[in-house]
Amino acid sequence: MIASLYFSFTQYDMLTPAIPVGLKNYESLFADGRFINSLKVTFKYVIVSVPLQLAFALLVALMLKKNRRGVKVYRAMYYLPSLFGGSVAVSILWRQLFNKEGVFNQILAVFGIEGKNWIATPSSALNTLIVLAVWQFGASMVIFLASLKQIPEDYYEAATLDGAGKIAQFFRITLPLLTPMVFFNIVMQVINAFQSFNSAYIISNGSGGPLDSTLFYSLYLYIKAFNHFQMGYASAMAWILLLIIAVVTGLMFLFAKFWVFYDD
Repeated sequence: MIASLYFSFTQYDMLTPAIPVGLKNYESLFADGRFINSLKVTFKYVIVSVPLQLAFALLVALMLKKNRRGVKVYRAMYYLPSLFGGSVAVSILWRQLFNKEGVFNQILAVFGIEGKNWIATPSSALNTLIVLAVWQFGASMVIFLASLKQIPEDYYEAATLDGAGKIAQFFRITLPLLTPMVFFNIVMQVINAFQSFNSAYIISNGSGGPLDSTLFYSLYLYIKAFNHFQMGYASAMAWILLLIIAVVTGLMFLFAKFWVFYDD
């Protein structure tokens, strides 16, 4: 980290000695159109994918809460995508799934809907990566499931006697008592989403295309560092990303006191 901070104030190509340039790298960042676009793409990805992922995780956790027959098998099956979702193989599979002749278009054809190459279309390419992120909800689901089992059944029995329905019980009992885990999952998933790289790199063949619609921040950092050999510039990007994540995380902790409820 110390070396990275030093290189962020230099012009360094990994082949020749670093040349100090002061704040030039940081000044150049905000005049770089691709850098600004990578920020927009990454923020859109974080804002859309994290809430959807946590919503699906909580929904599935609620369905798997009861000890029904075979429920352990289903829990394992729903968790598996979180283990494999970031792999190269799954990203390649995802690219095949949403191309012009992919399975998704074949399903649409059954209903008479003409498909397209979702990966190669700028307006939909990022959405395919969001769907991939939502599909990897297993880790959050396991945390929600463990928390749901810690809520005393007495609360629900008392609410039922008072005439509260399932929806009222969810919003008045379940959700308030789950807020610490909701907050934990939000923080962890937001940090992970800001650093997303693998899926965009594989699906766009390392370019961030089409038309930079999948140019994640981490992918553009990689391009600058290892394609253009601008290691000083990339180091500055890394520290800007650290600052962004720190500020966003700090804001989440600041506002948590208004909606996160603990036992005390």
